[in-house]
Amino acid sequence: MTVWDELVGQPHVIKVLRRAVGGQGMTHTWLFTGPPGSGRSNAAIAFAAALQCERTADAGGAAGGCGECHACRTVLARTHADVTVVRTEKLSIGVDDVRELVRRAALAPIGARWQVLVVEDADRLTDQACNALLKAIEEPTDRTVWLLCAPTTEDVLPTIRSRCRHLALTTPTAADVAAFLVRRDGVTEALAAYAARASQGHIGRARALARDEDTRNRRREVVGLPSRLTSIGACMTAAANLVETTQEESAAITTDLDAREKADLDTAYGVFERGRRPREYAPAVAALERGQKTRAKRRHLDVVDRGLMDLVSVYRDAIALATRATTALVNEEMRGEITELARRTSPDDNLRRIDTIFAAREQMLEFNVQPALALEAMMMGLRLDKGGDR
Repeated sequence: MTVWDELVGQPHVIKVLRRAVGGQGMTHTWLFTGPPGSGRSNAAIAFAAALQCERTADAGGAAGGCGECHACRTVLARTHADVTVVRTEKLSIGVDDVRELVRRAALAPIGARWQVLVVEDADRLTDQACNALLKAIEEPTDRTVWLLCAPTTEDVLPTIRSRCRHLALTTPTAADVAAFLVRRDGVTEALAAYAARASQGHIGRARALARDEDTRNRRREVVGLPSRLTSIGACMTAAANLVETTQEESAAITTDLDAREKADLDTAYGVFERGRRPREYAPAVAALERGQKTRAKRRHLDVVDRGLMDLVSVYRDAIALATRATTALVNEEMRGEITELARRTSPDDNLRRIDTIFAAREQMLEFNVQPALALEAMMMGLRLDKGGDR
């Protein structure tokens, strides 16, 4: 097993990175872009591991990134001393965080190879943070490599992306994702095929669907909504249920992390159950709680957004059946229900429904509208007359 095995459906990216490890086309700043779930962060981490690999790469980079040596394992575990990975659950990455990265970039690596700095959410850099980063990459330090990740090149400041070597990842095919799930997680081929289709190429989502029955059940509930939205009451109930289930899912993700962070803070300040609290402890707790609140909000929006994309897939399948655009459906297990939906509705009205979903998505993500309000309005826009649209 090598560090490249986690990159699904990206042979062109692997080829370029292996050559760079071998010295062909190596540069000090890289930009990895690709749709959500394509593996851009995995590509950056794999490249960082290959750069630190203890096995000397040949001219084609064949040996770089063996996945077995101490350096490869520690990079993949995010514990290597010369690899710093920055990701955030907040809405942005501030200038103070970037200045700390720049300070670290100026240091010589502890080992014999590279100082690697991975910014997984480069699209969330504030303007001040971008300016601080720009100065660092304009005057690169020897043996320092910056690896930036963002959805698209447009999400990165032009002056920064012009100084990067760009690698674009693509959405993996369902066949590639299914094969990965069988190989990586040992799931059955049937379950892997379902998870690959339902995830629409999102590797993390596919793994969650393949490994967790609760995740599969929550998705089935969401994709079953279109045929049930036949009255105002049904729409209001669907919106309330979606808010509740997504809150529960996001809380399950963040609760343990919040508890660990609080325990780490208590340990750092020497605080025990009945011990004395230093003067600095209360402000630190307040700052931690503010950050956790922001993260919880972001996580909830991410979970809601994922549900909206599942909902979109149903209407796209209905359009595909009505127009005979393709015989392959994302929700193949619901073919009977989708066939009935396609019979009762028109492609134009289903396109309008997809626009309604994206409008609700924009309201929540861009304009900070409360999810409950945005989803209620959205469900009303998706309402299906008892006799259908026709």
